Amino acid sequence: MRLSSRTALAAAAVACATTLAACGSGMSDTGDDTLSVVASTNVWGSIAQAVAGDRVEVRSLITEPSADPHSYEASPLDAAAISDASLVVYNGGGYDHFVDDILDSAGDDRPAVVEAFALHESGEHSDLHAGHDHGTTGSDEHDTTEEHDRSADAPDAHGHEGHDHSGVNEHVWYDLATADAVAHAIAEQLSELDPEGAAVYESNAAAFHENLHYVSDVVEGVSKNHGGAPIAQTETIGYYLVLGAGLDDRTPTDFTNAIENGTDPSPAAIATTRQLLLDDQVRVLIYNPQTEDRISREIRSAAESSGIPVVEVFETLPEGVDYIQWQSATAESLAAALDSAS
Repeated sequence: MRLSSRTALAAAAVACATTLAACGSGMSDTGDDTLSVVASTNVWGSIAQAVAGDRVEVRSLITEPSADPHSYEASPLDAAAISDASLVVYNGGGYDHFVDDILDSAGDDRPAVVEAFALHESGEHSDLHAGHDHGTTGSDEHDTTEEHDRSADAPDAHGHEGHDHSGVNEHVWYDLATADAVAHAIAEQLSELDPEGAAVYESNAAAFHENLHYVSDVVEGVSKNHGGAPIAQTETIGYYLVLGAGLDDRTPTDFTNAIENGTDPSPAAIATTRQLLLDDQVRVLIYNPQTEDRISREIRSAAESSGIPVVEVFETLPEGVDYIQWQSATAESLAAALDSAS
């Protein structure tokens, strides 16, 4: 995850939350009986809205398609929204740490929460197969989620070293099974808060599950048709997509870790990554446009000059699409890119 100098503003936001609520923040006072759901990003907000349906309006704090959630600085209004919410849905795992800061400040008055990363780590996955091992084997000592997922620092099925990221990969919205678990957890929480709407929430979560199967089938198809195909990434936003599709990430760990942390990779790591593309050692480059810099743009140029397809992955929803549409388009783009490179 990318760290920034947001500590002072985050602290100010937390300190101002109670004051704003007391003296008027500009937010409408909907009353004690009205549910309010706040999501850290529109990715989790989209899933929450799919479950909430017409009964509850979900507010997402980070919605700008060009935004980088790693470096997001919470405003006092954001802090007030989280503190006053009935339910907060967020990524966790240090990805949207400002939410943890605000929740911690609430003490016993903290709202109900659904944390995606905690669900992922607990192994509470659905029967969706994308984002899991697909029968490949890794080192058992790294299997911390009942064989649902390899640890981020485990060797992959093809013998290449995985990515450290301090022992975790927090980008769990690309793990479809975790997204499904989040939807069902939201339904459970909303049913407790609004028993009269329980049947609606449960039905909507079931519909979300069924819609996820299309995306899962596309990813399963990539695994079936291109399993083991070598790819490169500028950073490991799409780690769980790559894992679910059974692809072989050849990118040097030093390169992806540096890009992920907002630092410059070593000259050796840059040269090795560029050579993968110039020598046609990989079939696809997975690229995050939201955090591009001079180095990542150079890597993309190397891929394009070699005729290697570039598949873009994002950290927030593009404008005008929901989570299912977004993940469907991403999986289809990956499948098409690998088909064209065959």
